[in-house]
Amino acid sequence: MSKTVNFSVRMDKQIKQDSEALFKDLGMNLTTAINVFLRQAVRTGGFPFEIKVDQPNQETLLALIESEKIAQDPNVAAYENVEDALRELKK
Repeated sequence: MSKTVNFSVRMDKQIKQDSEALFKDLGMNLTTAINVFLRQAVRTGGFPFEIKVDQPNQETLLALIESEKIAQDPNVAAYENVEDALRELKK
């Protein structure tokens, strides 16, 4: 009796093609690469690599730029703590 099972994964066609080419260059097929990933996930108790957004999206970038401008503007009021800022807002 076989100790393996089959499962299906739906994915973007281009991602499949790109990953197959990558793993072929590394000397393995996509099935082997997926098995390596899953074994490492089980071994580490989670994703076997850091999951993060490498770059903020456009809205966040614009907000960061705006906050830098505000922080450098001498005409903008500054507060030492949240309570002072809230007190000013209630005026």
